[in-house]
Amino acid sequence: MPTIRRIAQSLEQWAPPASAQDYDNVGLQVGRGDTEVQRAVLALDLTHDVLDEAIDAGAELIVTHHPLIFQPLKHVTGSGYANNLALRLAESGIALYSIHTNLDAAPGGVSFALAERLGVSKPTFLAPMDDATCKLVTFVPESHAEAVHTAMADAGGGRIGDYDACAFRTRGTGTFRPGEGTNPHIGTAGGELETVEEIRLEMEVTQWALPAVRAAMHQAHPYEEVAHDVYPLDQSTTQAGMGAIGMLDGVMPLSAFLDRVSSQLDAESLRYAGTPDAPVERVAVCGGAGSSLVGAAQGAGADAYVTADVKYHDFFRVLGTDTGTPQMAFIDAGHYETEALTESLLRDWLAERFPAVTWQRTSHRTSPMRTFVGDAG
Repeated sequence: MPTIRRIAQSLEQWAPPASAQDYDNVGLQVGRGDTEVQRAVLALDLTHDVLDEAIDAGAELIVTHHPLIFQPLKHVTGSGYANNLALRLAESGIALYSIHTNLDAAPGGVSFALAERLGVSKPTFLAPMDDATCKLVTFVPESHAEAVHTAMADAGGGRIGDYDACAFRTRGTGTFRPGEGTNPHIGTAGGELETVEEIRLEMEVTQWALPAVRAAMHQAHPYEEVAHDVYPLDQSTTQAGMGAIGMLDGVMPLSAFLDRVSSQLDAESLRYAGTPDAPVERVAVCGGAGSSLVGAAQGAGADAYVTADVKYHDFFRVLGTDTGTPQMAFIDAGHYETEALTESLLRDWLAERFPAVTWQRTSHRTSPMRTFVGDAG
C-alpha cells in the first residue's frame, strides 16, 4: 500500500507547496509520512464529525482543503478547537494532510472544477501567478547538450503553456584551466588553459521546480563544476494562478445564470450585484474568498464573476461610473458552496493514481455557517 509520503509527493507534483500563499500552511500537519494508507477520508474542513467518521471507517489519513493548523499551536491539549482536534488525531493515530491555496493555484484545481460545475468551457487562469519564474542557463559541451536538455525538461524545466521542453541554444566557446586536485572532463589537473565548443542552454523554470531542475542538470552534466546562472523573470507563469475564466455554451440572462449557480452549488441564497436581464456568456470564478480578483475579472471582460466572502463595499466596484448600473454581475455564492466540490475533485484525482486505497468523501457538511431566509415582507 502507498505511504502518506508517496501520496503527498504525487499531490505536490500537481500542486507544489511553494505555490501556496504566504499566510498558508499546507502539507502534512499531523502524522508520520511512512504510514501506509488503505483508507482515507476527504473533506473541505476537519471537524469532529469528520474525525469520528474516519475513526469509524478505520482510516489512516484525512485529506482536507482547509488546514487545521494555520498558526503555530502553543499547546496540544483538550482545550481550544484546533488544539483539541490535533490531540484527537494524534491519539487516534490518524494523519492529517492539507492542500489549500496551492490547489487553488494549480491547473485543474479548485477554480477550474468550479468553472466546470457551472458549465464554463475551456477555462484558463483568471490571474496567472506573477514573479514565479526564472531563467536557468548552463553551458555544456555539444556532445552532452541533448542529455542535459532532456534531464532538465523531465524535471519540470521549459514548460510554457501547453508546451514542454522549451529551450534556447546558442553556440559559443568556453575556456577554463583545471586546478591541482581537479578531475576535469577535458584536459588534465594542473594543466594548460582549455578551449571547448559549448552550447549555452537556457530554460524557463518556475521557482518551485528550480531545485529539481538544477539537480537534474548537475546529474546529467559531464563537468565536475557546472557553470550556470539563474535570472529572475518579471513575468507571470501559465503553470499557476488564481481563479478561472471561460465561456458558457451560449448566452443566458443573469437571472437564469443565478438559478444555475444556486442549483449547481446547492447554495440556499446568493448575494449579488447585477441586472437580472443582463446577458451572461463570459464567466470568471474563484473558489473561496476571491473578491480581490474582481478587477482582474472586469479587465478580462467577464459578464459575471462568481466567488465568495465579498464585503459590502466591494460590490460597488462593479457599478458604472455614470449610471451606477452594474457593468459586470458580481456574485457571492458562499465560501463552502464554492469549494465543497474540492472533496470530489481530490477523490477522483487520487483514486485514479492510487486505486488500491479507498478514498471516502465525507458525508458531513463541514461549514459551521447556516442560512436563515425569513419573510421580510
